[in-house]
Amino acid sequence: MAWKLPRYSGKDYFVLALCVGPFTLSINAITLGIKYFTDYRVFLTATALAATDFSVGFTLYCAIGVWLRQRYKSDEGIGTRMLVMIAIFMALTIVFLLALFKGYEQVPLYQYTFNQSSFVWAFIGTAIFVIFITFVQEGIARYEIWKHKMKENEQLSRAARQNRIQGLKSQVNPHFLFNSLNSLSSLIEEDEEKAEKFLDEMSKVYRYMLRNEDGEMVKLSAELRFMTSYYYLLKTRYGDGLQIVIDVDKHQWERWLPSLSLQTIVENAFTQNVMAKEQPLRIEISSAAGGITVRNNVQPKHRSEDRDIESGIDTLVTRYQLFHQAKIEIKDNDKERIIALPLFDVGKEGQV
Repeated sequence: MAWKLPRYSGKDYFVLALCVGPFTLSINAITLGIKYFTDYRVFLTATALAATDFSVGFTLYCAIGVWLRQRYKSDEGIGTRMLVMIAIFMALTIVFLLALFKGYEQVPLYQYTFNQSSFVWAFIGTAIFVIFITFVQEGIARYEIWKHKMKENEQLSRAARQNRIQGLKSQVNPHFLFNSLNSLSSLIEEDEEKAEKFLDEMSKVYRYMLRNEDGEMVKLSAELRFMTSYYYLLKTRYGDGLQIVIDVDKHQWERWLPSLSLQTIVENAFTQNVMAKEQPLRIEISSAAGGITVRNNVQPKHRSEDRDIESGIDTLVTRYQLFHQAKIEIKDNDKERIIALPLFDVGKEGQV
């Protein structure tokens, strides 16, 4: 693996290439005088030495800057970080200039003797140069961070729109609505009491979907109540072909997750798998470290058409990544699929 320059601003190589020339010419002019420009051997060797000295120093400054930025992460600490950074850079500038000046004394070709006055002027000029570069690098870094956030916000907005479209598709899914109405119609003829119960649960399902169409955060307790009503509708249609078991610790009920997360996973499971009394699809929602898991047995349907059956799960994964910088873990094998959903100590306003 190739070694890389510590990346402070994202434009470090460009800044280095831009600054190494002016530094080399000015420092050698101060140190060696007219001889630097009249003797090509002095010019070439001194340029190489000064450029190397500057490049090593610049790389070390970048590494220190990266370390300090990790230490002072908040915007409130930027003033302290800049002061500490400049103080360290000034001390290192003295070290690198001394190394360069003393190194020149060791080269007979230069016939150079250390001059304190030249060193002071070189330090003043270099210090101004270093401070300027420091602020340039910080400015570039802040701009890159802003650009990255803008890109992330754009991705978030796109994902939110995609999620809303996906949510609306689920809400007004004509097949689900048609099947629910069909089931209701049959129950009305067979058992009015059950039909009334079905209609009540159906209204709860659609009320919840419509209220949470923007994919806002909801308490797990609300999501589980919704799943109970949703399961009632599915159970009426599929009977013993579908089994959903919910076993979540009550201490997790007050934590939060994106709305309709469980519905997305459950819908994906019964869309992909065979459901029959002899081959029931069993979905288990249970507690896990840091969140909950949704587990279902795998008995895939035979499909002749090419459909994007994982689009709902893909959208859910993106929502978790962009909104919460969290990952959904999905484990598949021949017998079962396990999806681990993180839970959050977050309210609707997004306050942790």
